[in-house]
Amino acid sequence: MPGGYRAYSRASLPACICEKNKRVSNCNKVNDVCWCDSLGSAVTVNCSTLTSKCLLMKAEMTGSKSGRREKPKDAFEDTDGLYDPECENTGVFKAKQCNGTTCWCVNTAGVRRTDKHDADLKCSHLVRTTWIIIEMKHAERNAPLNAESLKKFFTDTITNRYMLDGRYISSVVYEKPYITIDLKQNSSEKSSGDVDIADVAYYFEKDVKGDSIFHNNRLNVSIDNEVVHLEKTVVYYVDEIAPEFSMKSLTPGLIAVIVVVILAIVAGIVVLVFTRRRKGKYVKAEVINFCLWCMCGEEVGQNSETPKFAVG
Repeated sequence: MPGGYRAYSRASLPACICEKNKRVSNCNKVNDVCWCDSLGSAVTVNCSTLTSKCLLMKAEMTGSKSGRREKPKDAFEDTDGLYDPECENTGVFKAKQCNGTTCWCVNTAGVRRTDKHDADLKCSHLVRTTWIIIEMKHAERNAPLNAESLKKFFTDTITNRYMLDGRYISSVVYEKPYITIDLKQNSSEKSSGDVDIADVAYYFEKDVKGDSIFHNNRLNVSIDNEVVHLEKTVVYYVDEIAPEFSMKSLTPGLIAVIVVVILAIVAGIVVLVFTRRRKGKYVKAEVINFCLWCMCGEEVGQNSETPKFAVG
């Protein structure tokens, strides 16, 4: 926020609309820039750029609790991954997040990367998310989309609508019906003026799910003048340091799968050992018969043929 902003009475400043964030209040224009208060916090945001994901999540929780949140037609709330975060004054997530007496550590995207513990948990620093994978699935269609046109649409959208430098778009891959976008941004590469890939991914996910953060500016996915309907969007996060999850944090279903795999491996080893033991006994028996045949000739079964051996 500009230094002279607080010197003015809010009433003396012209009102404005925050085009890039509808979850704000008390918007005023200063030097042709719209500044607003982010809902749920005392942080003032610059509406000429993206608002941080932490502030957006906090505003969304505030809107949900107060009933002010706009909902698209036929929408239902998906609370997976949504919590009321603690943000630094700069808008980034605090490394340690808590819900009552339960706490966990998060990455720069605000995603939990440890098991949940009590309030004594120590999170030494905020671990950076360096790679975000956005995977989408479009509705069933007879012919595949044009891969080059699709790549151009999403590249242009991310660079223009979300203001991300194109060098952070690692790839846009299309394998019908899946569209995968890779965003990569190391801390050494990111300058102070660059938007964060975590904020871009959050804005983008809200857009494609019909809950745009932008003010009256919904995203229409159109490839070669044909509207593309996206049925499913999943976002994956890769951190510069591997997450710290224990077995007890795994879901019962995943644990069951692991147990079945281990039992199958053990059973396979037992069968292999048993088979080799039987095969060894068979070879030994054949060797004994051969020795007797050599020594006794026709005395050991005159009609017997030369013994045959099993190769083990």
